[in-house]
Amino acid sequence: MTDARAPASRLGGLKAHLKAGGQAFGCFLNSGSPSVAEMMAAAGYDCLMIDAEHSPIGIETMHAMATAIRSGGAYTLVRVPAMDPVPIKLALDLGVDGIMAPAINSAAEARAFVAACRYPPEGHRGVAVPVIRASAYGFNAADYIREANDALLVIAQIETARGVAEAEAIAATPGIDLCFIGPHDLSASLGHMGQPDHPEAKAAIVQVEGAVRKAKRWLGTIPTASRAADRLFADGYELVLGSADLALLREAVRAQVERYKPAPRSS
Repeated sequence: MTDARAPASRLGGLKAHLKAGGQAFGCFLNSGSPSVAEMMAAAGYDCLMIDAEHSPIGIETMHAMATAIRSGGAYTLVRVPAMDPVPIKLALDLGVDGIMAPAINSAAEARAFVAACRYPPEGHRGVAVPVIRASAYGFNAADYIREANDALLVIAQIETARGVAEAEAIAATPGIDLCFIGPHDLSASLGHMGQPDHPEAKAAIVQVEGAVRKAKRWLGTIPTASRAADRLFADGYELVLGSADLALLREAVRAQVERYKPAPRSS
């Protein structure tokens, strides 16, 4: 029985939203700022992806950010640095709603990812339910043990030429819920660095889209110059991460400096 003092569980809320046919708009978080995370959640994003792959965010900062995101009213996603059971375990113990592993290149890697995300007998995730944030520090232990495996949104990132070739097998792996296409790494892998809209990259993306739809999995990605977020949603993507907190800040400060900073006076 759940302790009456325990916070209400939102376990599986994001996954249930997608199962009901919903779509989710989110943003990457690279700044490592809990205040920024809370503000962006309050702004109305459905979910926010803490990016531990391309930022100096460690587990203690991630903990503070996850708490802030929940306070702001959004769902928490984490991209771990690599498909490694240790950072996966630490992130899951924080009670995140979904987790993404970068550069999944085969069905074997996808199976290993799923196993790292699940408690036995379905996987090998370490068990510390009485003391982790995910179970409200044990107050919701029974509910969490019962629901955790199925409630988590497991996201495999496909972003290499090899991943494209193996996309059908990756997407069909039991336990993979969503495949997230990374157009920048993918285009670089194909020999077109900085050209996510290169025709070869576009063709590879179409191939992945077909493989994921065939497997009846959800699709996610980021916008590019040729496909804005609204176009991606119209094309049937379930998850779109529109930008990153540091990118939004960069453009805002650049615009303000360009508009208001006085020009140098001529001598």
